Amino acid sequence: MTANGATGRRPIVLAPGEGRRYEMGRLEAVFKADGDETGDAYSISEWWLDPRTAGPGAHSHPEESVFIVLEGTMSMLVDDTWIDAPRGSFVLIPGDVPHDFENRSGERAGMLSLSIPGPFEPRMPAIADWFQERDRST
Repeated sequence: MTANGATGRRPIVLAPGEGRRYEMGRLEAVFKADGDETGDAYSISEWWLDPRTAGPGAHSHPEESVFIVLEGTMSMLVDDTWIDAPRGSFVLIPGDVPHDFENRSGERAGMLSLSIPGPFEPRMPAIADWFQERDRST
């Protein structure tokens, strides 16, 4: 595909499951667009968790996070409240609000994640190392 529009960026078309993968034991992240692909404006990735898998733990960051559950039910900490977010759920977490996610169910769960602004992917090698060093089962 050729450059398009005023940004000079190229369109991206990915088949299901395509993207840059980060294997983290019981979790997997698949980055669809980040960095140069988005002009550092946002990051888009999928996060897949095996059954009964903990997430990163409660944390916050200045970027906003948007999550859309694609499959299964994701348990999500939003500020100080845990919610169960089934397939199709939308969760927007403003910057600096504590949050976490995990899959407490017996089925695989996945969500689409947008981080605004981007980029987010440059942090992934360290994040992947951190997850691989820990047992993340719930």
